Amino acid sequence: MRTKRTAAVVAVVLAAILAAVAGGVKAAAAATPVVTIWTDQNRKAAVTQVATTWATARGATVNVVVKDFGSIRDNLGTVDAADAPDIIVGAHDWTGQLAANGLVEPIYLTPAVKKQFPAYTLNAFSYGLAVKKLYGVPTQIENIGLVVNTGLVKIPKSFAQLEQEALAYKKKASGNLAIAVQQGAGGDAYHMYPFFSGLGGYIFGTNSAGNLDPSNIGVANPKFLKNASLIDKWNKEGLVNAAVDSSTAQNAFLTKKAAFWITGPWNSQLLSSSGIKFAVMQMPKIVYPSVPFLGVQGFMVTKYASVHGVDSLAQDLVANYISTPSAQLALATANGRYPANTVAGKQVNDPVLAQFGRAGTGGVPMPNIPQMSSVWSDLGAAWVNSTKGAGATPARQSFTAAARSIADKIG
Repeated sequence: MRTKRTAAVVAVVLAAILAAVAGGVKAAAAATPVVTIWTDQNRKAAVTQVATTWATARGATVNVVVKDFGSIRDNLGTVDAADAPDIIVGAHDWTGQLAANGLVEPIYLTPAVKKQFPAYTLNAFSYGLAVKKLYGVPTQIENIGLVVNTGLVKIPKSFAQLEQEALAYKKKASGNLAIAVQQGAGGDAYHMYPFFSGLGGYIFGTNSAGNLDPSNIGVANPKFLKNASLIDKWNKEGLVNAAVDSSTAQNAFLTKKAAFWITGPWNSQLLSSSGIKFAVMQMPKIVYPSVPFLGVQGFMVTKYASVHGVDSLAQDLVANYISTPSAQLALATANGRYPANTVAGKQVNDPVLAQFGRAGTGGVPMPNIPQMSSVWSDLGAAWVNSTKGAGATPARQSFTAAARSIADKIG
């Protein structure tokens, strides 16, 4: 009898222990932290690979959610906290809006890590009216370049040579274009920016603290207006034509109806498979360096990381891991964009990607303050009005009107 009682007690104790162990396993599993990342479909595979490598070492799990890239910024302000991301992959020019609305957190990098990034890439993700703070780690740089069909023309060493060769090629056959650069009815201030910067144009100046100043609008600044007559000359001779849209520009270059094409790394694969001998370069200096706009993409930590209790993990992933050369190289090469980290940049083996990277040297990050939304349409329209051939408005008049309209919108 005693033996049976003892056995029964032992059985109960064992059952209790097993239940406790099972409960502990479930609790441990439930306690595994999950970091949610929003990215687009194009970056999903690379983001998942890089983030999972980090998570495995940290004892965490990553949940990569695919969103349309353009909707990430807007959805972040309306999503329910339970469904919100802890980290987003975004564009630098979202920084001002997201930071001003308290949707993203500051990021802190060590001086040694900061040295691995060009200052302009860090500035692109920095925002503050009085004191600037970094709100994202840049991962990729995107810019346009001048693509030259080296089987048809020589690589220009000056803008005068580019103009001469482009116009000579245009005259060779009916339907040829001088420079295939897209505009279209709605305009395209982004693709026209090298011409704009080369004439002395800028969007916003900076104040004494080094912050972008929306009251200092450079669309019709004196230096630019002094050189604006060159636009009228280009319009008259047909160097650029506002009627050329994206598909027209692309088709002209691929069918050898144009020897020069202004485009970006999103067409790298198309170029490489075209059979055309080509080189990518920065457009030669006009009066000033003809630098392009830069789009800088990167990772940001959202305010929801704290709500979800994973703030330290999210900060660690972005600041300490995404910033490393290995992570940067993996992310950049997977998406055909040049890495922001300079150490990673030296390891890029794709010659086309490397050429586009060099074409962005000295480029200007698109202003990341909310007032930039008031610029695009008017600046694009100024180019269209000035380069639409017969009946074009003189450039001085077009850009002065654009500057006035932008100022009115900003208020």
